Amino acid sequence: MISEALHFRKSIFMPLFQILLIAVGLAMDAFAVSLASGFSLKSSYLFWSCIIALFFGGFQALMPVLGWFGGSLFQSHIESFDHWIAFGLLLIIGCRMIYEAFSSHSEKKIIRPTNLVVLFGLAIATSIDALAVGLSFSLLDTQIFLPALLIGVVTFIISFYGVMLGKSLGVKWGERAHVFGGIVLILIGIKILFEHLA
Repeated sequence: MISEALHFRKSIFMPLFQILLIAVGLAMDAFAVSLASGFSLKSSYLFWSCIIALFFGGFQALMPVLGWFGGSLFQSHIESFDHWIAFGLLLIIGCRMIYEAFSSHSEKKIIRPTNLVVLFGLAIATSIDALAVGLSFSLLDTQIFLPALLIGVVTFIISFYGVMLGKSLGVKWGERAHVFGGIVLILIGIKILFEHLA
């Protein structure tokens, strides 16, 4: 009876620990993009920190569910180009940030994460990998709702503090922060591309 109880506890807590590790790993790209997003915030940074974190956390929670329900059929239709979508979105936004950081003051319109279209694109780009995670859970016959919830919550928390940190650094670094933020987005896009091509 005791051994069965210990086995039951292990079967509960070990997967949770593994899910948390997966959640932290998935949230790293969102953290880096949140950091870059924080560079561009000028006001209402607490409000927008919550909104940005909600977008990133929400998509990180949604994508595994889509991958889980879609299964191998859904994955086979998008795996050949999903990394190119993520790369393209991050490359375009990153290059735009760098370009506008060097443009004349009158022309300057730094890419803002407060633009919901930009935020939507960033959220999709940073959550592409979560689709594969959802597929792996379906192949392992593992329920998805608790993992998706934990992944979303962890990403929300990490992204929130990423934006707050980026805001603090952006005030100190000024225009250099926008250049750095653009480079970060491009590097994340390249990382996603190489991981999938490899």
